[in-house]
Amino acid sequence: MMKRIAKPLCLSLVLPALLAVGACATPAKQSDELTIYAAGPRAGSQVFVADFEATQRVDGASVLVPKPAVPKVAESRVGVDVGDNAMTLHFKDAWYANLRVESHAPLDLRAYVPEGVVAFELNVEEMAQGGVSFKVSCGKECERQVPFLVPARAMAGKGWQPLVLSMRCFARDGDDFRAVTVPFGLEGSGSGRVGIAHIRFLKTGTPNTVCPDYRTQSVTPEMLNQSWSINNWLPRHEAKKAEVERRNAAGEKTGIVFIGDSITEGWEKTGAPVWQRYYAKYNALGLGFGGDHTENVLWRLQHGALDGLDPNVVVLMAGTNNTGDRRENPVTTAAGIRRNIEEVQERLPNARILLLAIFPRDAKPDSQLRRINDEVNKILTGFDDGKRIFFLNINQTFLNADGTLSREVMPDLLHLNEQSYEAWAKAMAPALQRLMGE
Repeated sequence: MMKRIAKPLCLSLVLPALLAVGACATPAKQSDELTIYAAGPRAGSQVFVADFEATQRVDGASVLVPKPAVPKVAESRVGVDVGDNAMTLHFKDAWYANLRVESHAPLDLRAYVPEGVVAFELNVEEMAQGGVSFKVSCGKECERQVPFLVPARAMAGKGWQPLVLSMRCFARDGDDFRAVTVPFGLEGSGSGRVGIAHIRFLKTGTPNTVCPDYRTQSVTPEMLNQSWSINNWLPRHEAKKAEVERRNAAGEKTGIVFIGDSITEGWEKTGAPVWQRYYAKYNALGLGFGGDHTENVLWRLQHGALDGLDPNVVVLMAGTNNTGDRRENPVTTAAGIRRNIEEVQERLPNARILLLAIFPRDAKPDSQLRRINDEVNKILTGFDDGKRIFFLNINQTFLNADGTLSREVMPDLLHLNEQSYEAWAKAMAPALQRLMGE
């Protein structure tokens, strides 16, 4: 059962370094409020809890998402406890946990977007090894997410707190909020317990927490803050810097540098045998970091990842996480990639950049995420100047004749197996050898 929530205080007093100063929610008239959850979901709505593999409707005081016969993440547990006034999402070793309200009849949220807010109370009981985010749907195949890992960890153990987020955090130009079936979702990963209560939309209000600006997020350098990465991302960056320093001190020439996300990091894992055959002779360096968006790559470049290097070629591919995590406008993602290119050029003036098209993802060519990546790639073709930047699209290497992607090529329809790394290396070899002057 949820304890009585005290009269709200400005959350900025609790998290002064993370939230706007001196901001509290502006009271709204009852007619200006749309309640989504208060001692239960609004009439005509239901609550669901889900993990990576299954979804369960919330009926009763305690629900645990059932495990399939052969679970992919056997150790994970996701569930919800329901009190008189609140729900508590709990998750352990989870790739993905989701607590959401679904409306049987679509809701028209347009009146709440221009100056409105979404407000609720949050109680972070435990979040040392987890992270959370908030989601609001903006229609069919449209949802917006606000990450909240760092401030959630700062709130842990401090009891119930009011949160007020601008609806502009969840809206982008062109979004249509007239038919929303999932008005609110709380998502988690890793391990944690977090309670939520009194979820409502207000036509006017003053936010008490900030959110990333979707227009500039891809070009604003930032460390990767995910529950599964926050403890190893920075140490990995420091380890890569130490390796560069070792090479420099030993007078070793690094001929090629690969920069990217988990697909590039895979050269150190599944693709390691292929890497050894093709790139060991160049003393190549892998700077792929799982989960990276363009802004995370930019942060690494600005914090010593390339210091002291003078490679002949840089192989760059990033952007698919901008798509997968944010369904970002292709123009915005391309701007982040352009910013990465500029940073590489400034720090490695002698290097040629082999810019790869973002690899295909999802089984079908008309999937939303595949379509976004294809639109990004169309923009990237214009970055090729024939002098220092050379664009290469080898995506057909991975696809069937009808444009479909097989799990035999990418087991999870995103990441490569060893045979696919071999195919990548062979398809890229002519361009790479030419740029290496061979």
